[in-house]
Amino acid sequence: MSSSPPVVEPGPPGPSREPLSTAARRGILVLVIFFHVGGGWALTQVEPVKLVVGDIAPMEVRMVPAEEPAQVEIEDSEPPPPVDLKPPPPDLATIVDPPPPDLPPPEFPLAKIDLPPPDEPPPPEMPPPEKKVEPKPKPPEPKPVQRKPQPARPAAPVEPGPQQAAPAAPAAPRTVQASQLGWLVQPNPAYPARSRRAGEQGTATVRVLVDVTGRPAQVSLASSSGHADLDQAALSAVRAAQFRPYVERGMAQAVWVHVPIKFVLQ
Repeated sequence: MSSSPPVVEPGPPGPSREPLSTAARRGILVLVIFFHVGGGWALTQVEPVKLVVGDIAPMEVRMVPAEEPAQVEIEDSEPPPPVDLKPPPPDLATIVDPPPPDLPPPEFPLAKIDLPPPDEPPPPEMPPPEKKVEPKPKPPEPKPVQRKPQPARPAAPVEPGPQQAAPAAPAAPRTVQASQLGWLVQPNPAYPARSRRAGEQGTATVRVLVDVTGRPAQVSLASSSGHADLDQAALSAVRAAQFRPYVERGMAQAVWVHVPIKFVLQ
């Protein structure tokens, strides 16, 4: 086995590479010769390797028939019953301890306490003996003196007192304007159909007595509209209306008012 000297391959030319000097070339040549001499001397020092090939016994090959596969018969059998994995019920006799026997209640000795004797009540005091009081003799009763009866005096004549004045009759309701009362429920007259067909129009004035509650107590016709149907419609409308009570000096009073009801065809 020989070792070849290293080969220095020139690299790619550079853009500005300077040529080797003569001394450098000589040094490289000396190194190459030194490596060749050293390699030859190393080859002489290696012993030759002898290859020993032993005798190999011949191989014998025989043909053996293939074995038939074993046949396994599988029988259909019912699946085994399921195994109940629940734990068996515990034996109550082994778990529950018998109750302890009834023991008699413990007896405690009763301590004797010496109590002082009760105080005897003092003897009751005897009341002092009552002194007997002798009754005094009654004085003699004086005899009644008989007086002569005096003549009776004549009774004084009773002067007749002033006669009580009879209660004054309530003042008659006076007439006021309807605007002084005001309305709680205004009259809403219905125009009679017959008067509407006949073209009847007019104004009916109704005289009303308003009580202390504002209700119409009396209703009468003060002036006619000239048509009976219109007059009746005006009276019915005023009866269904309600005024505000007329109040004077803090008291509600009954008054008369006149209410005009006007019927106009449009």
